[in-house]
Amino acid sequence: MARLLVTNDDGIHGPGLHALAEALAEAGHQVVVVAPDHDASGTGASLGGFDVAGGLPVRRAELPGRPDVEAHALAGPPAMCVLAAVLGGFGPGFDAVVSGINSGANTGRAILHSGTVGAALTAQNFGLRGLAVSMAEPAGARDWRPSEWEWGHAAGLAAEVTLRLLEAPERVALNLNVPNGGDERPPLRWARLGTFGSVRSSVRGVEEGKLQFELVATDEETRPDTDSAMLRQGIATLTALGGLSELWTRPPDGRADPADVAPTGVAGPSDFAMEAHAAPGDELSPAHVVPDPVVAEHLHPRVD
Repeated sequence: MARLLVTNDDGIHGPGLHALAEALAEAGHQVVVVAPDHDASGTGASLGGFDVAGGLPVRRAELPGRPDVEAHALAGPPAMCVLAAVLGGFGPGFDAVVSGINSGANTGRAILHSGTVGAALTAQNFGLRGLAVSMAEPAGARDWRPSEWEWGHAAGLAAEVTLRLLEAPERVALNLNVPNGGDERPPLRWARLGTFGSVRSSVRGVEEGKLQFELVATDEETRPDTDSAMLRQGIATLTALGGLSELWTRPPDGRADPADVAPTGVAGPSDFAMEAHAAPGDELSPAHVVPDPVVAEHLHPRVD
């Protein structure tokens, strides 16, 4: 099986992390856990601050019931855990990074701020496969304490998706969200990112020298094929993510953009049309069209 780096953003004591590491170890993988020594939720792909001269504190840890799984607590966010591992801080190379299980869903474009997802995107950026795993909060939950949450379905699905991940091309990053609870394993479907996540931040009050925030449920999502909508229906969702990608109104290798190809298959005759689509090395022209980040044809994943 594979050698896997397992991390999270809830910290080394997170029960979701423990469930994930155990499921992957039971599946026969060599698991090395490197997780923050604190709650690093909301850190995205931040590396945090560290003193190059003084080093970054790290200590050995032991997972409940799994003394056989190598574990470390690092004084840094999950992206730093991945970076340290990529640089050889925890032994030989890894086949993939699996991050989670986060206590709370990571859906919609709010995943930009998720430390769980940030770890998977950091893996992608350094040439590794990455999987972020999150579980929705229990229905009617009044707090975010995960101690009584049921992690079984999420851990099982994570182990299954990890097998698919290991067969995928390098730099693949997947985002898995699983409903909480239920007697049967939920169905798993591909989903697009919703406009919002399952919850949104809101400013509840403004006082002298302080802003009071709160998390409120999101109900604006209407598209049924989004991760937010499916998760509310009890469906587990899987979304392929692209981290650092370039935007071009035509492919950077100079081929004509499909929009400029006439029905005959010949590039459009307009000199302006060819000038409007910038290529690497072109001087900025007033005619250049600025790429649109929501147009799929303008997105070009990093290829080395």
